[in-house]
Amino acid sequence: MKKFGWIFGLILVLILGAIFWYKFLFVFGEGVKAGSLNYFVKKGVLFKTYEGRVVQEGFQSPTAGGLQSNEFRFSVTDPEVAEKLERASGKFVELRYKEYNGMLPWRGASNFVVTEVLTVGESKMGNSSGLPYN
Repeated sequence: MKKFGWIFGLILVLILGAIFWYKFLFVFGEGVKAGSLNYFVKKGVLFKTYEGRVVQEGFQSPTAGGLQSNEFRFSVTDPEVAEKLERASGKFVELRYKEYNGMLPWRGASNFVVTEVLTVGESKMGNSSGLPYN
């Protein structure tokens, strides 16, 4: 009976480990997003993480994450990437990212983790309201 307990415990640990790996460590997707860097900050109570927001061109939704939202919220784990983004506030950036199935508190508040800044240039958004300047 003792042997059965050890085997059951080992199988349970392996299953829970596989679920944890799939949920938090498996890279679900990779890609590139571009837009105007609207917000970038280091924050947190227990784990200080870099969080940012890029506003992409196109139709804008009044709520972040809405069906037509053009807002890309992301986290950054690499201090060198974070330093580049801190200097690029308000500019047009192209970012390479990895998407995970779940977030970890020490990795950031988003499932999207930016791994590289591809380009930084002047903002292409200009007058995004569609109203003429006065």
